[in-house]
Amino acid sequence: MVIRINSEIGQGCASTAWVCGLGMTHQWIMSGFPPRAQEDVWGQNPEAITFGSYGPIAEAKPVDGGWTISGSWPFASGCDHGQWALLGARFPDADGSMIPGFVLAPAAEYTILDDWFTNGLAATGSKSIVCEDVFVPSHRQLLFADIMSGNTPGYRASGKALYGIPLFAGNPTSLIGPALGALQSAIDAFIETTRVRTTRGMKAGNKMADYAAVQSAIAFACAALDSGRLMILRDLEETHDAAESGREITLDARIRNRLTQGYLIKQVMMAIDELYNVSGVTGITMGNRVERAWRDIHAISQHVTLNWNIVSTMCGQHFLGLAPQGHY
Repeated sequence: MVIRINSEIGQGCASTAWVCGLGMTHQWIMSGFPPRAQEDVWGQNPEAITFGSYGPIAEAKPVDGGWTISGSWPFASGCDHGQWALLGARFPDADGSMIPGFVLAPAAEYTILDDWFTNGLAATGSKSIVCEDVFVPSHRQLLFADIMSGNTPGYRASGKALYGIPLFAGNPTSLIGPALGALQSAIDAFIETTRVRTTRGMKAGNKMADYAAVQSAIAFACAALDSGRLMILRDLEETHDAAESGREITLDARIRNRLTQGYLIKQVMMAIDELYNVSGVTGITMGNRVERAWRDIHAISQHVTLNWNIVSTMCGQHFLGLAPQGHY
């Protein structure tokens, strides 16, 4: 459902779809926190929304009843719309090591730094969240290890299968819908203009639709869109069925999901490049839907959970019998 909704929104604006997708997935992450933390967020305002930044930037300093945190968390997409922030932190263990996890902070206790200026996904408002000695009660903590496995305090309290899915088995799919929607918009615009467009210059008047390179580009883009949808919906269905039936979502399944997510974005990026490369000057004109999709899709491909170079290396390690290094 998230994929379908975000794909529709992404046809109009990939940035809006991106924020919508993260809004959905961050509320799902909230379900992993202890019930008392969920009550803090939704008890007085059931419509409260949480946005944030996952990187464990800050070291949580122990104090009576919890921790204090300070730091600047970049790339907090949609943070202007949130009432709470979900922030990565490092917690000191008894042996002196640091354990990564999340904390929650209300909007009144942090500031937003207006530092998001990009050529793609420009309207996501992925600004930095800044905290200065913010107190975090102990119940507003969620360890990465718990949400990565799906065995969170929130899941143990609710017992609902949806909340026991490991984070990266499904979480990155919320970022894929915007890319699919942007590619669909580019395909629609390309077909609409190319059917009636003629060449200019030395061979003015020829129909663009008659060129083999143009025909091949639109065919590749359509195939990439259809196959990408099929792959991601297959993975989501199998993951949901496993969770509902109480079966373990195995390492093999989680790696396969991550492979699909990374490859789908690579495929979509190749498709938009095909359209862009045969669009000529029209395709580089600001406001052209192919040009806009090209910028947004390339921006999406840079996300750490979807970047093909990162994802493919991790999956290749697993297939070759090595310990996979990365998010799965």
